[in-house]
Amino acid sequence: MTIQTHGDRKYPSSELLAGAAEWESLRVEHRNVGRGAHNPLTSSCTELVIILSGQAVVRRTGDGQKQERLATPGTSWLVPAGTHETQLELDGPLTCLHLYLPEMLLERSALIDYGLDPDKTRLAYAGGVADPVLSNMGSALHGFLRRGSQPTDRLFVEGVRASLAAHLLGSYTVDRWRLPAKTPVLHQKRLQRVLDYIESNLTNDISLETLATEACLSPYHFSRLFRAATGAAPHRYLTDRRVQAARKMLASTACSLSQIAVDMGFGSQANFTRVFRKITGVTPGKFRELSKP
Repeated sequence: MTIQTHGDRKYPSSELLAGAAEWESLRVEHRNVGRGAHNPLTSSCTELVIILSGQAVVRRTGDGQKQERLATPGTSWLVPAGTHETQLELDGPLTCLHLYLPEMLLERSALIDYGLDPDKTRLAYAGGVADPVLSNMGSALHGFLRRGSQPTDRLFVEGVRASLAAHLLGSYTVDRWRLPAKTPVLHQKRLQRVLDYIESNLTNDISLETLATEACLSPYHFSRLFRAATGAAPHRYLTDRRVQAARKMLASTACSLSQIAVDMGFGSQANFTRVFRKITGVTPGKFRELSKP
């Protein structure tokens, strides 16, 4: 079954990276989505967007629901099939994984077999969700876009798709998902100061105490509020940014792996390889090989 996707129409100025992968009832796209207003529309399929890198405030409106939330690596954005979006604006560029699923995630008969009322499985228009389950599933599917197809791909993807459908139906239907209750937040200006500091010092040692000082908070409160704002602990966010910078160096320079390891603050090539593989699923050398034209 071919899914009627809309990536090129909704994000006309975006860049499709590493092609796309399509299986029955699932299509995966890797895109660079630029800053500014995009082309909201009424979706004929369900779209799940998982942020891979970058940060931006996303302002969007769907079926009259207005949302303004910070998009950071690991956060997810859900647009159920049939949602009429009238606004979609980003104040910065993002690299995203777009998953497209059919309107009915599971056949009506299957829903009944699992004890689910088909009339109560409408998904919510959920945005800025820091959900590690969705993020990990996205990472698994992202890996397929950077390697050649294998005979077992379909079996693996069918399992991931079924797990994804189960998780969405279990956590993100309109009667289950709610906007998080208001809690103490890291002020946007303080957060931006910390993020700018990280970007300017990726090659240096950065301690939790230093970042907390930038935010004018104690390390404990800073760590808690930073995680709530970005979906990642400070150390994990810093590591992700270093890996993203290393990816660019691997793809665009001839620097040795040991030099990149030192330049990006990993200390040693062995540690660089271990961390890079854990986050991306491939070694730095393999990534460089796959990045060649």
